[in-house]
Formats: sequence, structure tokens, C-alpha cells
Amino acid sequence: MVRILLLWMLAPFSLLAQDTAVVHCKLHSETDPFTKEIKLSTGFLSLSGGAVTIDATTPEVDLLFALTGREVCFDNNSTAFIFFEGTKTKLTIRNGGTMNCEGLFHFIFKNTAATQTNLNKLATQKINRIVFTTTGKAELTIIVKPEMQDPLMQHIQCLVDEAKKLIKQ
Repeated sequence: MVRILLLWMLAPFSLLAQDTAVVHCKLHSETDPFTKEIKLSTGFLSLSGGAVTIDATTPEVDLLFALTGREVCFDNNSTAFIFFEGTKTKLTIRNGGTMNCEGLFHFIFKNTAATQTNLNKLATQKINRIVFTTTGKAELTIIVKPEMQDPLMQHIQCLVDEAKKLIKQ
């Protein structure tokens, strides 16, 4: 009887230990009422100078950066240079969204069953900073603080894994 009581008292602690070892993937899911297409989203993650949300639908994965501060315009020729921690290489991505002056910049990738190199790089390597080039050729830099590097990578990886499940076979 004492052993059963002891096991019963220790059970909650073993559940907590298991819970901390697992990275939780909390995504928002919504279904378009007309197309019945499912859209997954991480919600916004704050970064210095802006925020990012990662969305996935059957055809694409979209990283949307919303830059704050002054009015910022982007068009089809605007680019972003992504610098990774511990390496001198950079990734260059062109704006995939429409022309806007709201500070919105899209990284758009096709949602495929095969892993895409650039998307995989964002999910597995820590990002130091992202330099955005506006329509007026001005440069805006977002620094990804060390405490946000791992959560950003985990959110990207989580969404990429779940996005592959949206692909209709």
C-alpha cells in the first residue's frame, strides 16, 4: 500500500519531466470557408524592429516580416540578406509579396514533400540579422537576439513539418 501511495505521489513529477523534453508545436489552424483549404500559422513572433509570422497552405510556406517604425516600402525588386551565426555566407531572398508601403516583406517557398534547401537552412541555422533593401535602396536591419534564435528556428521547423502534411497526395 505504501508503494502504491508513493508511486501515485511521484506520478505528476514524471509527467513534468517528460513535458519539458518535448518541444511543443503550437500552431493556429483555420479553414477557408470557400475553398476549404487549411492554413497553418505560428502567430507573430517579436523581433527587434519588427515581427514575423510563418504561414503554410497546400501550395506555399510564407514567412511574413512586418517591419515597424517609419513608413517602409517594398516592391518586387526588394531583397533581404540573411546572415547566419558562425558563418560568413548569406542567403539572399527577393520579396515574394506585392508592392506595399506598410513594411511587409514576404519570403515565399513552395510547399513540397522534398526539403527545400533555403527553407531548411532557415530552420536549422541560427539567424544573426536580416538586412532588407527597400524600394528607395535604403537598408533596414533586424537583429535577431540570441534568446529569439532558437524559438525562431523551432517555429520554422515545426511549421515546415506540419506543412508537408497539407500536401494532397
